[in-house]
Amino acid sequence: MSQTDHLKTDCSKCAALCCLALAFDKGKDFAFDKNPGEPCRNLAGHSCSIHDRLTEEGFPGCVAYDCLGAGNRVVQEVFTGRSWQTEPLLTRPMMEAFAGMREVHKRIDLLRAAETLPLTPSDDQARREFLDRLEQNRWSGAELNDFEVGLALEIDLFFHSIRSYVPLDPSDGW
Repeated sequence: MSQTDHLKTDCSKCAALCCLALAFDKGKDFAFDKNPGEPCRNLAGHSCSIHDRLTEEGFPGCVAYDCLGAGNRVVQEVFTGRSWQTEPLLTRPMMEAFAGMREVHKRIDLLRAAETLPLTPSDDQARREFLDRLEQNRWSGAELNDFEVGLALEIDLFFHSIRSYVPLDPSDGW
């Protein structure tokens, strides 16, 4: 694991990207519908105005959600602390970068989890190399846009190649 744990969510270093970029439908997890790109009506600056009572207000989906640090990493690393709220022209690029970084962080999470599998030395070396590439890279918006058709595909093919190591019984822990 790198010195900085990129999967640690720190909302204080984000610009409420989940409250902007993600859509949700009214139901048991959310009290109203919200379209992607529409700021949540509970958003006050970069904070949720009902954060301390989300479940009571009908938003257990917000309580359960974790971007795995993608939001804070996009704001701090890709946009050097800037926000769509003070620079509206950043709205679309930040949403796109957030989507890309969420994919990067999902794969970091899976590559870390794969460490528990009885991989061959060469498969474990490949796993560590992919993990290093994802964690050590300083991402730009353009790199995140290209991620899913490049490196993400390579990693997904790697996951496919090691599927025989995954226990068939989900209670086995993977």
